[in-house]
Amino acid sequence: MSKNNLYVERRERGDYAVRKPGAERASAVESTQAKAIERARELNPNAAVHVERVRNTPEGSPNKWRKV
Repeated sequence: MSKNNLYVERRERGDYAVRKPGAERASAVESTQAKAIERARELNPNAAVHVERVRNTPEGSPNKWRKV
């Protein structure tokens, strides 16, 4: 995985974690997906931000990532 990627994942508590590839701990935790995306862009403006799908859609399922 590239170091220029950040991932936004929904946690069991319902909040969202921003993670670097391969990291065990979150770089940031936010209450909403939008805030987590904004925080990811603050942490690394050049990074590609990927968001975990949290529901099924015609284009994907929860086990897929979408680029923001």
